Amino acid sequence: MNLVGDYLQRAGGFAAALVASAVLSGAAQAQQDVAMNPGGYPVAPTGLADNPLPEGPFTYRTAEGMDIRVEVVARGIEYPMALTFLPDRSMLVVTRKGELLQLAPGTNKPRVVSGGPASVFAGESGDAGTSHGYMDVVLHPDFATNGLVYIAYNKPDGEAPRMAVGRGRWTGSRLEDFADVWLAPSGAGGMTRLAFGKEGTLFLTTSGADAQNLGTVGGKVLRINDDGSIPADNPFLRNSAARKDVYSLGHRGALGLAIHPLTGDLWESENGPNGGDEINIIKPGHNYGWPFVSLGRAYPGPWQSGGRPGHEVFEPPVIYWMPAIAVSGLMFYTGDALPKWKGDIFVGALRTGEIPGTGHLERILVNKDMEELRRETLLYDLHQRIRDVKQGPEGYIYMVTEQKDGSVLRIVPAE
Repeated sequence: MNLVGDYLQRAGGFAAALVASAVLSGAAQAQQDVAMNPGGYPVAPTGLADNPLPEGPFTYRTAEGMDIRVEVVARGIEYPMALTFLPDRSMLVVTRKGELLQLAPGTNKPRVVSGGPASVFAGESGDAGTSHGYMDVVLHPDFATNGLVYIAYNKPDGEAPRMAVGRGRWTGSRLEDFADVWLAPSGAGGMTRLAFGKEGTLFLTTSGADAQNLGTVGGKVLRINDDGSIPADNPFLRNSAARKDVYSLGHRGALGLAIHPLTGDLWESENGPNGGDEINIIKPGHNYGWPFVSLGRAYPGPWQSGGRPGHEVFEPPVIYWMPAIAVSGLMFYTGDALPKWKGDIFVGALRTGEIPGTGHLERILVNKDMEELRRETLLYDLHQRIRDVKQGPEGYIYMVTEQKDGSVLRIVPAE
């Protein structure tokens, strides 16, 4: 090529580079400035928030070709957090305001149950400093003979609450002799979920910082006996620097626990930051990586794991979400009323992609090796925060929506 032609080619390349640079610069300048709250997180949009639940019922065709109907069982419950069923098929519901409610079959007005503990309720869910009053409720595996009901709650403790788990005896109408079986250190408040293992021990989750420190309570799955004592086979008993109730570590915010009905393994659903929500199979003594690794971004935008997503070295999740759905309650469906969903995993979602008003229910199909095959988004058009999901005694699926005007929903076959 002659010198003139070479010069023109170089000049053309330089001009193209200038044009590209100008385009990129213009795009950067056109990017919106996102408002940040005092904690350094983007202020959430409000365009889809605060949608009231319509009257219902609601009918849907699902991906597996099964038609379902969603019924509103009860309304007007302030911030329900969790539910469970008594042998008489009535439902117990706990709320963020520190109430234990009973909903009898065929009724839509729950009654307040007395005898529960005093608790702390403060702030909207997701805000810094939020305290949930009652967080979970489960029955003792031998409830038929001992009548014990367990409640996870935030206990008043001076200016700051502390996580607690206690139990009381069900009389048929109220709780009696409620007493704590586990207490977090003073000032360690947060979110706790409960599940009894098949061997009768009680698992509980703890939120909070310091998830990698075995000597602190935050960011762990703990395991205790039903009376609060320490099981003889807990994994860190010989570690002098560790709490003896620690079962696993490296968790961010566990909002769901369930025992797999066939394997007996403990499964946990966990909130990531902006993305990186997880479902984990919890193994004794294992480290799940938070805050060192995550498949999500920190709320201001950068990747949590040193500039890129990843989960190297630490125990990886079996299922994850990007963007986040604020994954909450976790359930394995074993019933016959909705046969095409038998064996599937269900999780509640509080919001999708950091947008309020986008809560829903998700169904996940896995194979025999617990590997994900597909997932389905359900009830998205209702715009409800699905906080907990449980199978009812008749094989229907029940949910609570954590709203100020919260509700109990039920999925049944469509006729």
